[in-house]
Amino acid sequence: MATMSKTHRSKTTHGSKRLVLLSLLAAAALLLLLFSSSFSTGGSGLVDYFSRSSRTKRQHTLSDKYLYWGDRVDCPGKNCESCAGLGHQESSLRCALEEAMFLNRTFVMPSRMCINPIHNKKGVLNGSDNESWEVSFCAMESLYDVDLISEKIPVILDDSETWHIVLSTGMKLKERGIAHVSGASRHRIDRSNVMLPYSFLPSMAAPRLRNAAEKIKAQLGDYDAIHVRRGDKLKTRKDRFNVGKTQFPHLDRDTRPEFIMSRIQKQIPPGRTLYIGSNERTPGFFSPLSARYKVVYSSNFSEILDPVIENNYQLFMVERLVMMGAKTFFKTFREFETDLTLTDDPKKNKNWEIPVYTMDQDKEELKTTH
Repeated sequence: MATMSKTHRSKTTHGSKRLVLLSLLAAAALLLLLFSSSFSTGGSGLVDYFSRSSRTKRQHTLSDKYLYWGDRVDCPGKNCESCAGLGHQESSLRCALEEAMFLNRTFVMPSRMCINPIHNKKGVLNGSDNESWEVSFCAMESLYDVDLISEKIPVILDDSETWHIVLSTGMKLKERGIAHVSGASRHRIDRSNVMLPYSFLPSMAAPRLRNAAEKIKAQLGDYDAIHVRRGDKLKTRKDRFNVGKTQFPHLDRDTRPEFIMSRIQKQIPPGRTLYIGSNERTPGFFSPLSARYKVVYSSNFSEILDPVIENNYQLFMVERLVMMGAKTFFKTFREFETDLTLTDDPKKNKNWEIPVYTMDQDKEELKTTH
């Protein structure tokens, strides 16, 4: 009996100690909660704010380092006074993300993207030549999936509560809180480790844009695609002899239906479904291609796009995903050696030349140069 009684007392003592330990832990947690509520900046407890986060999102802390370029991804740069096109803005954004990777920092992304009105025509979406979307900015999250980007490079938006707290805390700390990285060495031992492929941002499209693209691809089935860039690239200007010249002498010719036909027919057999993405605004411009292919445009999928698309940037991002999923895809200009293209004109050309509209002109010029 005595032995049983001794054993019983020992168990009770062990259980009591565990109960006391749990009580102390609970009290400590309560004190921490009260402390975090009282230690606040801008109406939000710092400890409490950075500790609460959904499991699907990366948690940011006050000890993280951040890279802030400003509220425009295309500025600083040559387009500070105006708004560059999406391609230029994506190049700048990709550069900023690479910089953040190189410095091992969280990138503070602008919450808005400016939209150049030149690139915001509705075009073949509804067959209108004059109509445009009356917007000059759109939310960055309406274009890109910030959480998906953060799986590769940590990203927050500059209108987020996270950045507000970090910025206000940094201002209080003054020089100890904010540091400029302009003097950091850019020497990279393995540069490929901090380079993002051109396909990175296109694949980071916002969820609803990716969803729209998948629906269109499902309806298209087995298909091919061409991207025909005309409108903004067909600029001409007259030289001092009053002769009209352009930076892309063959582009107008090479992107007309009859020349497109001759360019793609070896790689794309007749009868195939051909998706055409273009900034050409003339209704029916590509109709001659219907003699050989089943031609489709974004306007054929208005039931999918109309509830989703609010500007031409979003439309282009959906079309880009659709074209990337094609069996055979022709770009307008060559970016990589393996690209199939509609023209051989270089994408970047500083020289202004006389436009060439026929194959005979090319042959004549070839004779005169030899």
